[in-house]
Amino acid sequence: MENENIHQINLISVQIIKDYYSYLKTRGNKSRYGGLSKAYLNKHIQALFKFNDYLKEHNAKPLPIHLKREEHSQRDSLQVLTQEEIKQLFKATNSSNSQERIRKRDKVILVLLYSCGLRRNEAINLEIKDILFDKELLFVKKGKNYKQRYVPINQYNLKIIEEYIYDYRPAFYNYKNTENLLINYRGKPLQGQSLCNRLKILAEETQNKILIKKQITPHILRHSIATHLLEKGANIETISQFLGHSSLESTQIYTHLLEDKSKTTNDEQLQTLLRETRLRNQEFTNIPKGNYSPRYMDE
Repeated sequence: MENENIHQINLISVQIIKDYYSYLKTRGNKSRYGGLSKAYLNKHIQALFKFNDYLKEHNAKPLPIHLKREEHSQRDSLQVLTQEEIKQLFKATNSSNSQERIRKRDKVILVLLYSCGLRRNEAINLEIKDILFDKELLFVKKGKNYKQRYVPINQYNLKIIEEYIYDYRPAFYNYKNTENLLINYRGKPLQGQSLCNRLKILAEETQNKILIKKQITPHILRHSIATHLLEKGANIETISQFLGHSSLESTQIYTHLLEDKSKTTNDEQLQTLLRETRLRNQEFTNIPKGNYSPRYMDE
């Protein structure tokens, strides 16, 4: 806008909006290699339409927005780590920093993002009082769309968090000034970008070129635990509740991922799991959902 010397909304034309959008599509991504994702571009379009709603509410002339949302398949953009790669990330916490307090915090970050499937904001907003050690649950009170939920956590991972709280969190400056579990050098809540930076460092510490190339994010770890749970036989409803999804449609993507994987591999165990999943989800009352008989697996 400033480059075009435009300082009034009513001077914004269709061409100016198109030029702005063309610029976004060619602009580099400041946080990683490559351009802006289609999802990010759609957020810009959504923001323009939201601004139009605001203008209409105040009886102002709306912007001439002639843009269409970018078509993108979540299925194509979804990356999942193997269980071996997850093990490598956890092992990397043994040498990810010269300070033990940072290494222990790194391990807690992996527990929250992978083992518990938390979103980035859910992890950085988690407070110590939200960890219900006696019930083996995490209380997520600041989830997506302000939804609350309880997330199961086992004794092994609780021990990792407990050790960090009692032995290493107090090593951070002014640690008593905040209730947040994850804190930075200054004793303030750890920021989202700092958390992502730690994941990048962990990936580099593995020295696994394939893993480093995947550009590990909190969302990739969340996708990974969901896929691994499904591979181990967890039903889709349980995974949906675990992730805090509003509907099963959001979770169904992981079933499709496994189906895609089964087409490119000869993994007999995976093929069997998918057949069992289809049986559990089928609507025919005359076909048993349990005690899977081989005769139902010949399709």
